[in-house]
Formats: sequence, C-alpha cells, structure tokens
Amino acid sequence: MRFLRTQIISEAIRFAPFWKRRPVIAFGLLLVCVGAVSRFLFAGAADDFDTYHNRVFTVVEVADGDTFDIDHPDGVHPDTRIRLWGVDTPEVAGSRDGAMLFGDEASAFAKRVLMGKKVRVVLSQRRTRDKYDRLLAYVEFADGADASESYNERLLAEGLAYADWRFDHPMKSVYKKIERQARRARIGLWASVTPDDMPAWRSRMERELNYRLP
Repeated sequence: MRFLRTQIISEAIRFAPFWKRRPVIAFGLLLVCVGAVSRFLFAGAADDFDTYHNRVFTVVEVADGDTFDIDHPDGVHPDTRIRLWGVDTPEVAGSRDGAMLFGDEASAFAKRVLMGKKVRVVLSQRRTRDKYDRLLAYVEFADGADASESYNERLLAEGLAYADWRFDHPMKSVYKKIERQARRARIGLWASVTPDDMPAWRSRMERELNYRLP
C-alpha cells in the first residue's frame, strides 16, 4: 500500500505543471518574459520619441477630423498615420460606426487646414501608440499665421470634436475646459447635438453623468 501511495505521488509530481515542480525556475522565466516585453514596449516608445517628437512633417493625407498621415515612413508603410491625442471628432460615412453629426464638417475642416501643410508633432512619453499602432500625438501648425497654434485645441474650440475622457493624458483637464467653453457658447456641434448623435463612448458617459445639453 505504501509503495502504491509513493508511486501515485511520484506520478503526480512527474505530470504536474512545470511551475509546480520547479517554482523557482518558473518564476525566473516569468521575470525574463516580463522584462523582455517591457523592454520591447519601452524601446518602441523611445524610438517614436526620437523619431517624431517636436519635429516638423508635411501632412500628405487626411482620413477624417482626427486622423491623418505625415510624410515619414513607419515600418513597412511609406507614411505615418497620426491619431490625435485627447480629442475625438465625429465619424464620417464609410467608417465602422457610420456618419455622425458634424463628421463631414470636421473632416472638411481638417482637409482645409492640414492638407499639404507643415505640422509639428508633440508626443507624450507615457504612451506613443494606440491599439491600431497609430501614432498618438498633439499637433501644432508649423508655419503661416497659425504657427504654434494647437490643432487639437482648435478642433475643440470650434465645436468640431469631443474632449476624449477615456484615457489619461497630460492635456486632459485643459481639453475638458476648452470643450466646456464651446459647449456653453453652443459652438459647432454643441448647437444641436443630442446623446443619440454622439459616439457610443461619449453618449454612455453623458447619460451616466446626467449632463444637460444645450
């Protein structure tokens, strides 16, 4: 009986998961994996910062109000796609969520003020890419009468975008304040928008916070 019990224990140990049989080694391997992933992520952010931060590029394509391409290669892509940090413009026809109120106006505005123009890209070291691998950036006009003006802030001030509350970023409180001012003045989309007109994330937040629209 003792022999059988010993054999069963031996078999259980032999077929137990590796981390149970060799906990110290398994923990060491876990640390190595975590370290490798961390180095990869931080290396990518560091590379982006060295490549793009505070540098001037030309806008070569505009997808919509908050998404456009600049003339710098990005991996296998001939250009780099920018997604503005901290603002969300309404979608246009052909997008995943379909056309939204003021989507066409925001897109037309972007094409008018950005297409073929030079812009300065400013990054946050906290995060440089979104889940679609687009470069997250604050963008400033780099020449002409609008030089040094923030494009992100201009969208908000003219009622063409929502301040994006979903993610923390250095300008979050500033952008919320600019949006609040446009909202009170009923500028742009704020003149007629309802929660049903908004992007799903913002509509949900409006209802949760019980905001009163104009």
